[in-house]
Amino acid sequence: MVSLRVFGDTPPLMSGIAREGTDQRSMLISFAAQNVRSFRDRFQLSLLATRLSEAGVPREIPWRDGGRPISVLPAAGIFGANASGKSNVLMAMAEMREFVLNSFRHGSPGGRIATAPFLLGPDGENAPSTYEVELVLHGVRHEYGFSLDSERVIREWARSYPRGRAVLLLQRDGDHIDLGSHLRGRGRATEEILRPNALFLSTAAATNHPLFLPLYEWFQRNLDYADVHTRHVRQGITAKLLEEDDRRQQVLALLSEADLGVTDVSRREFGPEVKEKLSKMLDVIRGEDAEEDFAEVEIDEFEVTMKHRAGDREAELAFGQESWGTLVWFGMIGLVVEALRRGSVLLADELEASLHPALVTVLVDLFQSPRSNPRRAQLIFNSHEVTLMGDSGERPLGRDQIWFTEKDDDGATRLYSLIDYAPRRQEAIARRYLAGRYGGTPILSRRRLEQIAEPVGDAEE
Repeated sequence: MVSLRVFGDTPPLMSGIAREGTDQRSMLISFAAQNVRSFRDRFQLSLLATRLSEAGVPREIPWRDGGRPISVLPAAGIFGANASGKSNVLMAMAEMREFVLNSFRHGSPGGRIATAPFLLGPDGENAPSTYEVELVLHGVRHEYGFSLDSERVIREWARSYPRGRAVLLLQRDGDHIDLGSHLRGRGRATEEILRPNALFLSTAAATNHPLFLPLYEWFQRNLDYADVHTRHVRQGITAKLLEEDDRRQQVLALLSEADLGVTDVSRREFGPEVKEKLSKMLDVIRGEDAEEDFAEVEIDEFEVTMKHRAGDREAELAFGQESWGTLVWFGMIGLVVEALRRGSVLLADELEASLHPALVTVLVDLFQSPRSNPRRAQLIFNSHEVTLMGDSGERPLGRDQIWFTEKDDDGATRLYSLIDYAPRRQEAIARRYLAGRYGGTPILSRRRLEQIAEPVGDAEE
């Protein structure tokens, strides 16, 4: 039986979190993209709270000098049929981060840009892809975005709103760069080494441009992407946290919360080479500089063991002897602890994979509750777990935190919000979703399935 946390309780794992981390006046407001993966048309995922928000969930955050705070949501869940494009929303966000962090330092003159455009359109891979974010950074609203194809950056722009009106930071059209008047002097060093296939923001970080570094560093510390392919790396991150006393207690608290019977976790002393790799992996998650790919590092190199108790008996199991659900949860803990500590944005693909629905609810609640998430961390995930939608006024996700993906006849994905249907507070959202009332579910024909199951012919003939 998985234990459920009472919403709003302060979990022991958060001890010390409120004293750490980065500026608490930063949150993601929205992400938009066009011609990316299965998205042909522009889509936007908004985290702005609405009149349908659940009480106590939105975070009030300042966005300009002297202005009233805005309300931003700490979580959003994306639901839809298999292959409808749910994962592509998160992948697009992770790709934007990758372009910002590495287009300059990992690119080469004349090298191609690894774009992923919608391939079923009339222009195919030749059409440009666009990525945009709107965020509050250190209490000031910012907008940043760019369009690019496989050969060059076509457009790039950045604006801030320190007093409510737009201030130009960057406007790039092909080879023409326009910087705000107060930025031109410091921008020359960046322009001198800027390549057509590199972002200005990525290049400005290499020249330590003081006015662009905060925006670049936001991408360093946010949009960490957790999917099945990063499982070994994420398990390594959790294992690394066991070396720090405070983090160790948080890891044990989350393992205990899952009611897995785990009372302690231990690991053998690592060799110097493995220690160095683990340290660099954690640096990547914490936004510090690291240039190595650690996807090849597997948990077997750490030899983690877990102690279990049943009654008055204890036994220690090797990591490989643990259940799949335990391994999945262990791999999520490191990123969750780090996101809550830093107040950053975590992207989780198929959040419910191999986890009990109640445990998934616990994870969402950690981000929803201001007491367990004082630094305004945000969780954006996709899932098939409909219990997160709820069937009454008590639901893990608010009505404006639920999004759907659906593919049209041309193979293009559409992202839309539940609030487009103006759902009532007491509406049985999960049941109505499964019944196809909001779209986003596969249309299954029982007669067609029966025909598939019927024998093709008489076996005796």
